[in-house]
Amino acid sequence: MLDLAYVLLVIFIIMTTASVQGVKVKTPKASMSTGMAKPHLKAVTVSENGDMFLDAYPVSLDQLEQRLAQLKAVNPAQAVVLKGDAHAQYLKIMQVLEVLKKVDITDIGLITSKAGS
Repeated sequence: MLDLAYVLLVIFIIMTTASVQGVKVKTPKASMSTGMAKPHLKAVTVSENGDMFLDAYPVSLDQLEQRLAQLKAVNPAQAVVLKGDAHAQYLKIMQVLEVLKKVDITDIGLITSKAGS
């Protein structure tokens, strides 16, 4: 019985960390990076070719706006991190920031890598 509980705990931990990570992109480097660990944190990712993802799920700009509005309605203090590839078009990043502003999400973090890593 204890073995089953242990296996379920391990599966839960793996699934939880996998769902938060989103899509892997090359992030820009910054010398001053701080952590943003918060509950119910959502990650918006813009890949090098301009594809957008909410957590690990591909979305269009309209779908992103709709989904973020739903999340904001459920949790008024919704926090979002924006993870853009270092080679992504700046226009795509600005479009995501405009959507966040439109749905009134103000708790926004930008994901970077530490300089030298």
